[in-house]
Amino acid sequence: MSDEKPAVASGTFLLGGDLPVHRLGYGAMRLTGPGTWGEPADRPGAVRVLRRAVELGVNFIDTADSYGPFVSEQIIRESLHPYDAGVVIATKGGISRQGPDRRVPLGRPEYLRQQTELSLRHLGVERIDLYQLHRVDPKLPLTEQVGTLAELQREGKIRHIGLSEVGVEQLKEARTIAEIVSVQNQYSLVERAHDDVLEYAERHGIAFIPWNPIAVGRLARTGGRLASAAAAHGATPGQLALAWLLHRSPVMLPIPGTSSVAHLEENIAAAGIQLSDAEIADLDNSHSVRG
Repeated sequence: MSDEKPAVASGTFLLGGDLPVHRLGYGAMRLTGPGTWGEPADRPGAVRVLRRAVELGVNFIDTADSYGPFVSEQIIRESLHPYDAGVVIATKGGISRQGPDRRVPLGRPEYLRQQTELSLRHLGVERIDLYQLHRVDPKLPLTEQVGTLAELQREGKIRHIGLSEVGVEQLKEARTIAEIVSVQNQYSLVERAHDDVLEYAERHGIAFIPWNPIAVGRLARTGGRLASAAAAHGATPGQLALAWLLHRSPVMLPIPGTSSVAHLEENIAAAGIQLSDAEIADLDNSHSVRG
């Protein structure tokens, strides 16, 4: 079974206490044009990537309304709807995409409500499994932003609520407003500024979804500790980076993204890599090398 569906080897996390997902998922940001704007150069190729991801056992797919905008959500629907039982689609709202590589936080209640309704339509669902506040809008109280998502949850349009790019204090505050089941922050072998958020999430059973998880920088250079460890496993540095994340914490749900089926298969194969205690310790200490 694991050979046919290698994502299964990453283990399972119970998202929100009721949604079992394989811990190695797929991030759908790259299924758009340059600068996360417009259509991808190869839309049929994007469809193939998503369908292959599910074939490989991936059942946690993360997107956002600002990817395109809406292009990623629409391709997910085209590729996978009606969704197989057990496939969890997470999306995000709270960023206004204003052009290639141009975005601003926008957390006004009426905007979050509008974007949720549009995501429901574009994904072709009656309820979104996981809806994440993409960025906290510094111009508005967090109570208004998370409170709006809590209202939508009570209305049955959102199943679970998550946050993105927050610190521990923001996460604590948000949890006084609504139940928060996930946090999505940048995290990788070379970017560990959010260790405190990860530790808090682990203590409270909150999923930690690292974005840009394959960042390795200079660690991948020939002769480096990551490259050497990867060579010993017959793997790539990126695969070792994903394997390390899966070993880092039981609440870790990496979502590597790609627009290539071959690269997708390479990423998901990382679920089967077993690291020794010595290798884990060595990689744990590698973050002082920057790239």
